[in-house]
Amino acid sequence: MGVAGAGSFNFWFIPIRSKGLTIANDMDIFRFGFEAMGSGCEVVIASRNKKEAQSVAGLAIEEVSRIERKYSRYRSESIISLINAAAGRDKIECDDETLALFRYADTLYENSNTLFDITAGVLRKVWDFNNAIVPQGDELSDKLSLIGWKQVELEGNTVRLPVAGMEIDFGGFGKEYAADRTATLLHGKGVKNGYVNLAGDIRVVGPKIDGEPWMIGIQDPRHKSRTIATIPLYTGALATSGDYERYFEADGRRYCHILHPRSGYPVKYWRSVTVVAPLAITAGSYSTIAMLKEAEGLIFLENSGLGYLAVDQLGEIFHKNT
Repeated sequence: MGVAGAGSFNFWFIPIRSKGLTIANDMDIFRFGFEAMGSGCEVVIASRNKKEAQSVAGLAIEEVSRIERKYSRYRSESIISLINAAAGRDKIECDDETLALFRYADTLYENSNTLFDITAGVLRKVWDFNNAIVPQGDELSDKLSLIGWKQVELEGNTVRLPVAGMEIDFGGFGKEYAADRTATLLHGKGVKNGYVNLAGDIRVVGPKIDGEPWMIGIQDPRHKSRTIATIPLYTGALATSGDYERYFEADGRRYCHILHPRSGYPVKYWRSVTVVAPLAITAGSYSTIAMLKEAEGLIFLENSGLGYLAVDQLGEIFHKNT
């Protein structure tokens, strides 16, 4: 999970007058943009007035902030940072929310044939995407020796990393979890139409005021200003993983930020994978697993029963509607 502001957010809104429905002619759509997790985000909700919308949006944005404060590896006070700092030494007590996320991480590890491993984030320490530096073999092997979800000790309500230097990282599903929690909060506050967009990971609360779906454009992974498809969403979620979000090129090869936990090198089979699922956390996890599975990713997506759109390195598109 990326870096956000210190607890409070400045956000902006754009009201859009709805048209065509008598039963909803007193509703507006309000779009609240904000920065969180190192990215641009947005809460979109239908409401009767600006003040009401602003109040509910503020609660939603604070929920995103809460999750980031709690689980970002970049925040020294987060539970993730406390666990990582105690590696090789102490057990750390965790609450029910955190333990549930650890159980989810274990399920992903098993369902991905050990590829989705939340201890693999330690590889980021030897991959310098800002300066386009490819790590040497010894650097990689040192970090690869620290990867292994099954080494993590989960006992009761405590977590311990047994080897100094080991780390855990919820970055593979933290943003999507925040989208789901925020959408649930909005629904609980009476919002029936809208969605949460956290840097392209989207959880829909309900369709547009007129009952039509939200049309979600899918970016061309090689042309930022273009879309390759538009996916209608009445409900559920959508998330994309790709080799274009953070990468560098060296000696004619693209190195992306999605790192394989066995080789230590970036994946290279898919340009992008988009998954549609009931929950954002499922969509995001499955899109990442498909990227990690590389050539076997398409079989994994087919077997998942979820909708998807995948683009390989030749630009060929594979898709399945839900």
